[in-house]
Amino acid sequence: QVQLVESGGALVQPGGSLRLSCAASGSIFSRYAMGWYRQAPGKQRELVAVITSGSSTNYADSVKGRFTISRDNAKNTVYLQMNYLKPEDTAVYYCNRFPPSDWGQGTQVTVSS
Repeated sequence: QVQLVESGGALVQPGGSLRLSCAASGSIFSRYAMGWYRQAPGKQRELVAVITSGSSTNYADSVKGRFTISRDNAKNTVYLQMNYLKPEDTAVYYCNRFPPSDWGQGTQVTVSS
């Protein structure tokens, strides 16, 4: 079973950038497709980006061209580089397997001036 710890969330101004990190435990991390998800207040959790075990990627239309998901299997870590942030990107961000299993605590991203 993989345990996940997200970090890197912060308050940032519109147009700014953040990089989220997700540290995973478990020796078979590299075999899993991983995703970044987010949940805004009053909304359902949604999938933002996915990276396969072979590092192919896919993105929600709302973040395409602004966010980049990557992974470092040697460090058991998944990243989400977020550029040109908008107020509507405000949410708690979670990483998880794709499809997801147990959820971690997430990390808060707030985009506001």
